[in-house]
Amino acid sequence: MPHLIRLYIRNVALGFGLALAFVALLIGFDVAGLRHLVLGTEMGWLGGVMLVMFNGIVFAGVQFGVAVMRMAEPEDEGPRGGTRLPLQAVPVPVRRDPARPVRRT
Repeated sequence: MPHLIRLYIRNVALGFGLALAFVALLIGFDVAGLRHLVLGTEMGWLGGVMLVMFNGIVFAGVQFGVAVMRMAEPEDEGPRGGTRLPLQAVPVPVRRDPARPVRRT
């Protein structure tokens, strides 16, 4: 299996595991009355599954994005900053039409 596919599957599984732990903590600490809604109603299990799935999609995407960004090779080129020339102010002549009054704001 290609390395990138293996990386994707591993990070998606990790993201869904984190989502499951997150939803378990939400229900365990009864945030906004979720414990009653999920465990005490007839279709509450569907809400719990949706919480896990949607948080899993978000967490898996973030986890994979972080993993891909960490794959970048370090830049080994010279100095990183302070190499620009200092800016110099250049006067720009502006003509004023004497027929138009000057507005002060």
